[in-house]
Amino acid sequence: MAVLNNWRTLAIRKRRSSNRTRVDKGPEFRINRRIRVREVRLIDHEGTNHGVVPTNQALQMAEEAELDLVEVAPNASPPVCRIMDYGKFAYEKTKREREARKQQKQIEIKTLRLTPRTSDFHRDVYVSKAKKWLEEGKKVKFQVRFKAREITYPEIGQKTLLEVAEILSDVAEVEQAPKLEGWSMTLLLNPTG
Repeated sequence: MAVLNNWRTLAIRKRRSSNRTRVDKGPEFRINRRIRVREVRLIDHEGTNHGVVPTNQALQMAEEAELDLVEVAPNASPPVCRIMDYGKFAYEKTKREREARKQQKQIEIKTLRLTPRTSDFHRDVYVSKAKKWLEEGKKVKFQVRFKAREITYPEIGQKTLLEVAEILSDVAEVEQAPKLEGWSMTLLLNPTG
């Protein structure tokens, strides 16, 4: 019975491990002995171009400088290799990517959901929230959700969304007019300033 239990455990572990998704870290650079071409175009650690040299000679030069031979342009003919400290290079590359991600302006879209039966008071509460977000520079999407027979009267939802657009016209411009998509109608607003 113990053997059977171990086989079940093994099968469960194997199944769990196969379900894990693998994270793609992007292109890895080939370094030192992993470079499998006869000749490379070599740039040393001082930036001097040595032209096309045999890979073994390039590896010797890297070992003499106590640095790594890194293939920086594998698609070139012959591949371009540079003598450098690979650890420092990888660290600076991740640092640059992190800085680039910080610099990207992330546009956030805030969504507010209404129904055709939403009262004017509640609609005005949503409008005041949307006004605050638009003044902060965020996009706002109003969505009127229809249920059951309400879908036969889409003009009620369209009227509500057009009223919202009219109220917010001083701080927003309409990016996407009221549009029926399935069981909901959406209106997308952009901040004007």
